[in-house]
Amino acid sequence: MVSTMQEYPLTISAILRHGAAVYGGSECVTNTGSGFRRATFADIAANAERLAKALGKLGVGAGDRVATFCWNNQEHLEAYFAVPGMGAVLHTLNIRLFPEQLSHIVNHAEDKIVMVDDTLVPLLARSLADLDGVEKFIVVGDGDASALGDRVLRYADLVGAEEPGFEWPELDERSAATMCYTSGTTGNPKGVVYSHRSSYLHAMAVLSASLIGITEADRVLTIVPMFHVNAWGLPYGAFLSGATLHMPGPFMMPDQLTRFIAAEKSTLASAVPTIWSAILNYGAVADIDLSSLRAGTSGGAAIPSALLTAFDEKYGLRIVQGWGMTETSPLGGMALPPAGVPEGTPEDLAWRLKSGRVAAGVEMRIVDALGEVLPWDGEAVGEIEVRGPWITGSYFRDDAPEKFDNGWLRTGDIGTVDSRGFFQITDRAKDVIKSGGEWISSVELENHLMGHPAVAEAAVIGIPDERWDERPLAFVVLRDGGSASAVELADFLAARVAKWQVPENWTFVEEIPKTTVGKFDKKPLRARFRDDEVKVERLR
Repeated sequence: MVSTMQEYPLTISAILRHGAAVYGGSECVTNTGSGFRRATFADIAANAERLAKALGKLGVGAGDRVATFCWNNQEHLEAYFAVPGMGAVLHTLNIRLFPEQLSHIVNHAEDKIVMVDDTLVPLLARSLADLDGVEKFIVVGDGDASALGDRVLRYADLVGAEEPGFEWPELDERSAATMCYTSGTTGNPKGVVYSHRSSYLHAMAVLSASLIGITEADRVLTIVPMFHVNAWGLPYGAFLSGATLHMPGPFMMPDQLTRFIAAEKSTLASAVPTIWSAILNYGAVADIDLSSLRAGTSGGAAIPSALLTAFDEKYGLRIVQGWGMTETSPLGGMALPPAGVPEGTPEDLAWRLKSGRVAAGVEMRIVDALGEVLPWDGEAVGEIEVRGPWITGSYFRDDAPEKFDNGWLRTGDIGTVDSRGFFQITDRAKDVIKSGGEWISSVELENHLMGHPAVAEAAVIGIPDERWDERPLAFVVLRDGGSASAVELADFLAARVAKWQVPENWTFVEEIPKTTVGKFDKKPLRARFRDDEVKVERLR
């Protein structure tokens, strides 16, 4: 027996049609630095149709890759719909990559067209000599683009030469829609290709009240870059729900972000912890108004409890932590407390410090080193594995069999899961510190250290030890004007973790290296220690 339901493909062009028809008056607002540029969803849809026509005339066909090297802005949003909607594949390029990484990714993906903001032309030009496969560069804005040579076209000219109206093709919902490469902290970045179906279902999940829960009443500030896992699905979710999108463009400093929030009354903001920390630090020296925000979300790395507490107490802003990866589109769970927990209580804070609660549509399990599945009891520790309709089952042109386990994605995250599906990541598999046969969570140590009033940032790595195999080494960045000794910080930790977990190795540095998406990058720290480039203070 078969169902009587219609075969309706879940495609990105269907998302666009819905947003334009039902929420045509909702807006995309882009910060220009001197003001705000506005376009309705109906305008976005018309321009997406024009762009699709123009790309077709440039020879872009089904499956061809069109890359973007852009800030969060209106034109980038139009490409989000035009490129996959016409059957091509949108490849969002990380603007913070080194030239060698960027050229590797562009060539590996075989990008045919690259769309670039004029202010980013100098960055892209550093890789120009190695981008022989790129046929044209479409420049957004009228700034100087001579560094890209004679392959330059202007976005405004291309779109302006076309009339609205494009017959979006009927696409297989399983076909490629967009692609994004991992941050590549170990080895070359790997390509993850999202389907129309996975993007649609993920966008629907974003609307769920169990995750982010955006509605037409929301004005969503997309601080998370559009080059990073499709801005966590917020642009597509906005077109399904009618939520207004606030695009910061290149103006990502805390003074500009808070000015945007105050001027446009943003109701929701999503960012990585380093951005939230910068906003909090700016608020310590300037008057900022965050009263319009009903909530914030944080992802990409564990958020320190001190940061959540400070936003609660100073601004009444409740930030909820989420978890995900490039491979999971990215949302795999949000740490919304269970029913019956009063907001603003210590219990509420404790739940929000969890890594997340498994999202509907995602299956999760933890396995030990032998591959045995462990219980959801909140105590057993193992590697987290996931599967589901928006989780990748492979990489683009890279088998990477070590990353998959009979249909499950091996996330590389180590942690626990309790009986209600709340999971707590204690470390990355490559970062876990095994001392005397016991695991020490570098994440836990870092979060406690960053709760000290004098500490701005902290990262902990494992270093060889003759007696214990490994012991933790703490890299600490003090706040401007802050003062704390290794002994003081060790005592601070000793009141919060088991004494044997407290590092006896300390070093104070000016900054912690970060990946292109704002996470702490421990690879350079290990290299600096290995090459004897850090002064380590050892407590006895």
